[in-house]
Amino acid sequence: MTSPTPRRNGTTAVGPDGTAAAREQHRQRVIEAAADLLERGGRDAVTTRAVADAAGLQPPAIYRLFGDKDGLLEAVAEYGFAKFVAGKHVDPDPADLIEDLRAGWDLAVEFGLSNPALYTLMYSEPAGTKSAAFQAGLKILRGRVRRLAAGGWLRVDEQLAAGIIHATGRGAVLTWLSLPEADRDPALLTALREAMVTAVTNEHPAVQDTGPAGAARALRATLPDETTLTTAEQHLLREWLDRLAADH
Repeated sequence: MTSPTPRRNGTTAVGPDGTAAAREQHRQRVIEAAADLLERGGRDAVTTRAVADAAGLQPPAIYRLFGDKDGLLEAVAEYGFAKFVAGKHVDPDPADLIEDLRAGWDLAVEFGLSNPALYTLMYSEPAGTKSAAFQAGLKILRGRVRRLAAGGWLRVDEQLAAGIIHATGRGAVLTWLSLPEADRDPALLTALREAMVTAVTNEHPAVQDTGPAGAARALRATLPDETTLTTAEQHLLREWLDRLAADH
């Protein structure tokens, strides 16, 4: 099997007989070249000619690898999500769940501020939130939210909490980037983060003991004030909660 044909100007062409490995290498080279141009010159700098030159390939290779410029930009957005997820530190059992929430939010915001053009592209491409890397990041966020819920810290339901955390982080980055540099006060980011913490968590855990038993005891204690359920439904629920609370 032959290798990509060298060109007189030092670039190479990706032929139809190239191996899958070689094709992937060329694809990654193009994505990294496009991401570099994006950060240095903004979206307008990411032209097919400029990307091909930076990657050492002929322009037709871009179309063979990505279909068109939109396909390339979607791939760069995916690259951004993958880069973000790779930089995340996930503690499966943090000592302080609220501080872990703050740290995760800060990390997401810091990534956006450090990669402004890439971050903006990530959330402007229609296919961005469908990418595998985005979903991996969302899974990490949902795991953090689930731990808060299990510890009795969550003020709202898990889906809403994840939405608030994600939306406030994204909004903080885009708002910061829209401001003139002279108006960028770090206190804004701190205030937005603390507003997020207040919106999604309780000041004190509603459940003192983590796990089903502790949650069952907490819920059982509130049943006398419950008016939504019928007497029969309350009796059945109390029976279930008694069994869960005893299993400790």
